[in-house]
Amino acid sequence: MKIKNLLTRDTMSLSFEVFPPKTETSFESVKTATEEIAKIKPSFMSVTYGAGGGTSRYTLDIAKNIKQLYGVPTLAHLTCVSSTRETVQAKINEIADAGIQNVMALRGDIPAGLENADRSAWDYRYAIDLIRELKQSDADFCIGGACYPEIHPESANQKEDIMRLKEKVDAGCDFLTTQMFFDNNLLYNFLYKIREAGITVPIIPGIMPITNANQVERAIKLSGSFMPQRFKSLVDKFGSSPAAMKQAGIAYATDQIIDLYANGITNVHVYSMNKPDVAAKIKDNLSDIIEE
Repeated sequence: MKIKNLLTRDTMSLSFEVFPPKTETSFESVKTATEEIAKIKPSFMSVTYGAGGGTSRYTLDIAKNIKQLYGVPTLAHLTCVSSTRETVQAKINEIADAGIQNVMALRGDIPAGLENADRSAWDYRYAIDLIRELKQSDADFCIGGACYPEIHPESANQKEDIMRLKEKVDAGCDFLTTQMFFDNNLLYNFLYKIREAGITVPIIPGIMPITNANQVERAIKLSGSFMPQRFKSLVDKFGSSPAAMKQAGIAYATDQIIDLYANGITNVHVYSMNKPDVAAKIKDNLSDIIEE
């Protein structure tokens, strides 16, 4: 099923993101974790691309397994930066041959050592290049893109960022998923601005449950996310107790999701970090809110 069709429903739903193994030796444990998340029947699951240097083959293997065993719609991530057109076209064909209808089109991180390289001759410099390629594919993909409520780290300002975002949507994005955020007001302000700019595709908020105090620094480094005082106080109080921090982090994420639902959002995407217990607890916390 195409994700854009799921997003037109008025019922509230929950989706989860998982990541593939970095190495072959960890494949079975990651496969088991993703299967446990699939068992709680999310509206869909996304599988990131080559996590931590892993190969893209694992992305497709995990996505196919979830889809075939549990019937959960899957969204396969695909990155393009520094790749050749032939390499990307081969990946697109593999995704189509696997029967996966949904692709998350991303630029991807610049490879180490190429940050200052001349990119003018690269086949793909930005996500929009990949979106156009996917749009021309005979596979008729449903295409997702990324957006940043707190501004893309490489944009000069939010106005420029939103202008670039509209270009991606106009190129063929069917929906957008946000970077993680910890203050819902940032999202509401962002939604107001992009709607004014003429971006009308569905926006899926991305929520990251922080269940370990060590995740905070990494989350800030990866996304530059603003940490509200309420969240900082939670980490200060419970961060030294793993069990308490896990419970508090799940409660904070659940509260964010409930507020989003209450304000008209119908689908929320949870960055589950391959933790079935966290995913299940959040889903259970929302059991009487989400309509199956």
